[in-house]
Amino acid sequence: MTGDGSCGHDGLAQAVRSRLALGRLLPLGGARDGAWITEEAAVAVLRHAGGGVPGTALGKLRIAPVGTAAAARATVPAPPSALPPGPLRVEAEAEAVAGGEPLPLAVERLRDALFGACSGALGLEVAEVDVRVTGLLEAQPNPSAVVGPDRGAAAVRGPEAEAAAAVPGVAHLTGVLGAAVHRTDGHVRVEFAVASGQRALDVAGAVRSAVAAAAGADLPVAALVTAVELP
Repeated sequence: MTGDGSCGHDGLAQAVRSRLALGRLLPLGGARDGAWITEEAAVAVLRHAGGGVPGTALGKLRIAPVGTAAAARATVPAPPSALPPGPLRVEAEAEAVAGGEPLPLAVERLRDALFGACSGALGLEVAEVDVRVTGLLEAQPNPSAVVGPDRGAAAVRGPEAEAAAAVPGVAHLTGVLGAAVHRTDGHVRVEFAVASGQRALDVAGAVRSAVAAAAGADLPVAALVTAVELP
């Protein structure tokens, strides 16, 4: 380390970049579900779903709260800077293949695919999916591989971590906000990746139950999904 503290500055900058890459921490399910997912992980799942719709090519994707909807109060303490439970809106940009099926039909297929992934694969409460066509393509582009976020597995230490790691549907524990299991006097937060083919909200509910039982105390448990493995 140099005398000017550059190593410390580099480490802080890397931590900030890593946190920003996660995007928003989006509520999974409703106020009683006590679960969240990073926007980065959710977007990767939506891109995978949208990539299977012929005649379209997804561009930018954004997930945000519905502006006019009132947020609910979560029944467990939320992760730092997480959005409160409430309906969400997906905003997508896409290009369409010229001369293919009618544009409104192609857009509707894409919208249905995104809605389906939000509910069936994730468990997000999405009120609106807005697809905006930004251009036309001469031909269908070759599908590119969609790679979900993989920030590595965290060490499994302690009864709560062991209980979470053993839940079917958990690929591995993570620790993007610090430790995989963060325990205070008042609550527990656990971070993990969801295995391919599993619904994120369902796995989160099972993790919360397992960790609450392992904690041996009446502590509220928050679940944070930081990655979803893709097929």
